[in-house]
Amino acid sequence: MEANFDRTGRLPAAFLTPGSSSFMDFLGSHAPEMLPGGRKLPEGIVEAPHGTTIVAATFPGGVVLAGDRRATMGNMIAQRDIEKVFPADEYSAVGIAGTAGLAVEMVKLFQLELEHFEKVEGATLSLEGKANRLSTMIRSNLGMAMQGLAVVPLFAGWDEGREKGRIFSYDVTGGRSEEHGYAATGSGSIFARGSMKKLYRDDLTEEQATTLVVQALYDAADDDSATGGPDLARRIFPIVTVITDEGFRRLTEDESAALARSITERRLEQPDGPRAALL
Repeated sequence: MEANFDRTGRLPAAFLTPGSSSFMDFLGSHAPEMLPGGRKLPEGIVEAPHGTTIVAATFPGGVVLAGDRRATMGNMIAQRDIEKVFPADEYSAVGIAGTAGLAVEMVKLFQLELEHFEKVEGATLSLEGKANRLSTMIRSNLGMAMQGLAVVPLFAGWDEGREKGRIFSYDVTGGRSEEHGYAATGSGSIFARGSMKKLYRDDLTEEQATTLVVQALYDAADDDSATGGPDLARRIFPIVTVITDEGFRRLTEDESAALARSITERRLEQPDGPRAALL
């Protein structure tokens, strides 16, 4: 929404009138057509690039959120190096699965929502509150979801009140569920969840947790054509992020590459899969 100044150089009254601390409520009142759910779709089937597998796992001291890099459109690879994991604010992150364009737009709106609340209220939302705001945003996209343009993110962050990492998953209607230990969403989630089920422990270190999620993405890519595995030739590796009491941190490309290469080398040595990837 543009702040169109009048001839006196003043902001319109909408920007100066006290109201809700929700940026979505403000946008819905003054420019509803800019909300994802407020747009009209063309008739017929709409085909758009889709993002796929996102995984997360908690460990004592934080949570890891990671995603592969492939976007598909039907049976075609639409993009090989798409980014699907973004910081929501300093202590949380969101990974996207579903219609890629809408999902990225929703993430940007979510980032604005959290920043707007903090500026208006002078305090940050609790992690529970952030998860609820994201749920509301997904629910507002229900009309598009029913036409095939669904967005199903995975939200994770550091809960300052409980002093631990937490994970929240969603369905297309905005239904929210807290996941304990590990979670996955997207087309390869069944295979990724099965991989993490075998390898997850409550006492993982941060290094072991990052290895776990990359291993799960590798296993998902092995069985799901829409999930992209590590591409050593093009140097395209999963995006891996860590959130602790020190805030959000994204692993560098070299760190992600090292994790991916170590798992690939183990599979070359044992094609049927390592006995225990974290040992």
